[in-house]
Amino acid sequence: FVRDLMLDGHIGIHAHEQGVRQRLRINIDLSVIDRHPLPADHIEHVVCYQEVVDGTTAIVRRGHVNLVETLAEEIAQNILGIPDVVAVRVRVEKLDAFANVASVGV
Repeated sequence: FVRDLMLDGHIGIHAHEQGVRQRLRINIDLSVIDRHPLPADHIEHVVCYQEVVDGTTAIVRRGHVNLVETLAEEIAQNILGIPDVVAVRVRVEKLDAFANVASVGV
């Protein structure tokens, strides 16, 4: 899993969201197949967290996305392309959407 990845991204459909960065919190849970006998104490035998974080960061920094749902789907599809990942749960939160709400998202 990756917990509380904090990134600034261009996201939103409203006029006040165009051309400005918004704080995002991203959480990712992975289900993987372990194909290697124990002990598998080698990086090539596991999913690399760095690959997940770097791929997610690249997607967020690619440019403006209208919907949080679209961003979450793009992140999920990218991670599902990593060998041995069989399922992923992605949570994307906009932290500054409303003054009286901690976060909104999907």
